[in-house]
Amino acid sequence: MKYSRGVRDDEIRRAITGANPWWRPVAAGADPTAWMAGHRLLQDRSRYDLGYRASVLADLASDAIGDGLVVLTGPRRVGKSVVLVDLAVSLCGRPDVDPRQIIHLPCDGMAARDLRRALSLGRELTRSVDAEAPRRRVWLLDEISTVPGWTAILKSGRDGTAFGDDTVVVSGSRWLASEDLEGNLLAGRAGSAAHRRIRHLLPMDFRSFLRATRPELALLDAVHPTELQSPVVREGLEAQRVDVDAYDLAWQDYLTCGGFPRAVFEHVRTGQSSDTYLRDLVAGLRREVDPDQPPESIPALVSVLSQRATSPLNVTSTGQELGYGRTSFVTRLDRLVSTFAAHWCPHRGESGQPVAGSQSKLYLTDPILAWIPSRLRAGLAEPDMTILTEMAVGTALARAIDELDEGRWVSADTIGYARTGSGGEVDLAPIAVPAPAGPVSTVPIESKWVDDGWRREARSIEAKYNSGVVATKSILDLVHPAWAIPAPLVALLLG
Repeated sequence: MKYSRGVRDDEIRRAITGANPWWRPVAAGADPTAWMAGHRLLQDRSRYDLGYRASVLADLASDAIGDGLVVLTGPRRVGKSVVLVDLAVSLCGRPDVDPRQIIHLPCDGMAARDLRRALSLGRELTRSVDAEAPRRRVWLLDEISTVPGWTAILKSGRDGTAFGDDTVVVSGSRWLASEDLEGNLLAGRAGSAAHRRIRHLLPMDFRSFLRATRPELALLDAVHPTELQSPVVREGLEAQRVDVDAYDLAWQDYLTCGGFPRAVFEHVRTGQSSDTYLRDLVAGLRREVDPDQPPESIPALVSVLSQRATSPLNVTSTGQELGYGRTSFVTRLDRLVSTFAAHWCPHRGESGQPVAGSQSKLYLTDPILAWIPSRLRAGLAEPDMTILTEMAVGTALARAIDELDEGRWVSADTIGYARTGSGGEVDLAPIAVPAPAGPVSTVPIESKWVDDGWRREARSIEAKYNSGVVATKSILDLVHPAWAIPAPLVALLLG
């Protein structure tokens, strides 16, 4: 249902009951997982299913129900709602869990007062599970980031009611600085469970893409991003030398359709992701980024940003080209980043820290976003594979760094580029990351999607850092201090 200010309790109760179809079978003594066959989200997925299942909440499916809190973020259309329903499926199948302990609550469109009341009504509607003794709940609060002040509402509940003893999983498509998530929910209140609190469901990475579309290709083991030139990596790369061309073709497919599950399915089955799905993506972006402009504004914005992704972005001149003032354009860029459609690659100094006042590069998080302009608006150019490769490799490294150090993605502190002494750039500079023996630096990476002529970029890395990696199209050369490794293999090594 669509919530609005002043909605009555009976309407909220009806909405909650409808969102939890596993409650009724319990009362009737029936199979608590029988509802799956008729669930709309699961039926929709079955129409575009290559077997991919995100594992971002897999540990919660088997963990004991405790007082932990998990924040699941990611762009719209990536499948966060389905992941929450999958978690409900797993929990319903456990003999130690009563399905009435699971409370699923779609929050998109709620007002703050509706959320407060729904938290109370959710427990009231499941009070029968406490007949013998109070039992903890598992709350699945979907798209809660659309509710103004949601972190303060949850803080109040976790500080002063039994809600603070429950497992709480919240999902959202926005990361807003105005919501003090750290102060309200994570600082000292994340619960005793030893789990990752901030989790990102991003489009499929290249490893997942290969599993779904090229199961015959071997998957190199991922390594710590400081170990890209280790002896173990050398051995693994040499073993795959014969299949370099196959990885290259798979990489070009990945750069064409990206990692949104439905887009991958359509590309595999028909050779191209549908315009219908691309329009769905545009609708989601427009809602989050540019709600007051016509739909055509999104292709124009994305076209300019994708064409300039490999160079530091001049915000003022780019905004003027698109017809925006600086403040208005910065607002749109901030919205793109906060909704996980893009992420920053700032200029890093010799210490690895961002250089104040320097221009940053902006990478789109998934390749298919760069195809929206040429597919949906006549006259806009197709994206360049070289640019797509740099963005994809940069995103792979950013994901790897955030996996090692929780919260780095949302604080825009993952990747960065560096200047060389000759005035050039190294696309992905060394970044300090945690390791068992203490902080270490990632291997510098330069993206050069070529079949030859890679040594010029390699010499720049060697002159500045003595070693490094050049992500090429199909060259595998491990002889020099800087190695040439095909971009798809670099992506596999990173995650």
